[in-house]
Amino acid sequence: MSTTPTARLSALAIHPVKSCGALPLDSAELVDTGLDLDRTWMVVDAHGDMLTQRELPRMALIRPSLRGGDLVLRAPGMLALHLKLDTVEAPTRVQVWDDVVKAWDMGALAAQWFSDFLGRPLRVARFDPDEERPSSERWTAGLKALNTFTDGFPLLVANAASLADLNARLAAAGHAPVGMDRFRPNLVLEGLQPWDEDHLHEIDIDTDAGVATLRLVKPCVRCSIPDVDPATADTGTAVARTLAGFRADPRMNGGLTFGINAVVVAGAGLVLRTGQPVAVRHAFG
Repeated sequence: MSTTPTARLSALAIHPVKSCGALPLDSAELVDTGLDLDRTWMVVDAHGDMLTQRELPRMALIRPSLRGGDLVLRAPGMLALHLKLDTVEAPTRVQVWDDVVKAWDMGALAAQWFSDFLGRPLRVARFDPDEERPSSERWTAGLKALNTFTDGFPLLVANAASLADLNARLAAAGHAPVGMDRFRPNLVLEGLQPWDEDHLHEIDIDTDAGVATLRLVKPCVRCSIPDVDPATADTGTAVARTLAGFRADPRMNGGLTFGINAVVVAGAGLVLRTGQPVAVRHAFG
């Protein structure tokens, strides 16, 4: 393994409601389950099963912000919905991928707001903080890593240089560039070579109060969501078709990958800030 302190943390974001819009941040608290408030809420159907942009691309138009003790959600043609950060209603159980977990229903007003905007009967659930939803130890090598409503790992790390390379390939094929928000990462690194993230083992982020260590454990296989335009919710195929030309990953049975899933090794409780230096450790062989 080698250590090279040449990167920096260039962007941070959370997605408070799974599969809705991103909330870019200058700083965020690192917790055991990733970044505080990331994927804490989820939209579900009448049976409690998760729904995402795969089925409902218009979820991309729902924009979150934080104001005092509220999560504020806005969408075209809708009055703002305020969800209290410290308030839930009835206990419930919901399904996220193959996991059935304890959660809290957010009540009739939230359900009606999402149902009206997305055009079908829906509920909104908040993850129960007493629930433990671990990542697959096949990838974490025995390290216990807990999740909220993330797909399967606490964090997603992306590389700005890889996006630049992808955009150059899109341009060569006559397509418009795309933003990093298409890929919904929590952390974006600058200072690496394109696709260098494929070979990283751990990163150390130098915070004001100590070093936060993240382990990069699994390439992120992309679905149709990167081809949803976050500004319009229009769908396409350009991103997937371009990735198919060079990002079929044999480690993932040929899945098209962009970004790396990560788990927290050390530093829960520290505050990450954009601009912080990052030391990277490569794993070879």
